Amino acid sequence: MNQTINIKNEVDTTIIDIEGTIGVPESWQCDNPETRVTTYERFKESVSRIADIQNSNIRVNIRSTGGDVNDALLIYEALKATGAKITTCCYGYTASAATIVAQAASEGCRLIAPTSLYLIHNSLCSVEGNAEELQAEVEMLRQTDSRIAEVYASRSGRSVEEIAELMSENGGRGRWLSPMETIAEGLVDAIDSVPHEVIENRPIAERAKQGVKALLRAVGIELENESSADTDVDINYTPHPMPNDSADNSKIAFEEAQSGVSPTRLKEVGDPSPVESANEPRQQAYESDIRSIKRFFN
Repeated sequence: MNQTINIKNEVDTTIIDIEGTIGVPESWQCDNPETRVTTYERFKESVSRIADIQNSNIRVNIRSTGGDVNDALLIYEALKATGAKITTCCYGYTASAATIVAQAASEGCRLIAPTSLYLIHNSLCSVEGNAEELQAEVEMLRQTDSRIAEVYASRSGRSVEEIAELMSENGGRGRWLSPMETIAEGLVDAIDSVPHEVIENRPIAERAKQGVKALLRAVGIELENESSADTDVDINYTPHPMPNDSADNSKIAFEEAQSGVSPTRLKEVGDPSPVESANEPRQQAYESDIRSIKRFFN
């Protein structure tokens, strides 16, 4: 699956969807150079856009089985650098480098979908060379594993050694964890119970609620227990006492005006008939003048 990083700015939240391969995996490094360069340039542009986000709330939806560790760390650092409240949610199979990105969430905001599976494991690489070169790669892998374990441990409440042991299961390939197991290991904070579509539509709903509140206030009705702009509208509201008669009169006038509203109707209009025209006062006066003139000349 090719990588996609889509960024969409809503009213009060920026939505980042990360799907497919993260960055440019090492297995691609020796493929068509033009394709590799284009892919990486697109990835760098996406990381730069993440770092430039000004919104105070960011939600990152992740559906990826991993990719390049270095590139995942770039996304992780870019998210942390925004200073925003970050919520990450893992969907489907979330594994390897993708789980590093998930750790960029704010405290208590690492979520996982109820049907997801989660995997952390030791780092991998493809290499060829002499003994010295291979040994250097081995040392690099160990350093990478240590760094990754530190990222997990810093959020999980577990020691680096405990996390390293989990990564090393099954010969270093790790073990797929259910949502509840992932929570138990401290790798996520909670199961996400809010559908993605609801999250995306929330700004529109919030704007609608604010419009209803403004209308109610305009007619002198205040909502009970409205402590902030995010308070839900309660249709079973209790009107506050009006401070004076003018407010009462305004409300009554508003209700009377509303009750008297009906659809606009147009009367059918036809061409005036000659008979109707003859009976009009102006027409009668005109004909009387004509008769008088005729009598005068006769």
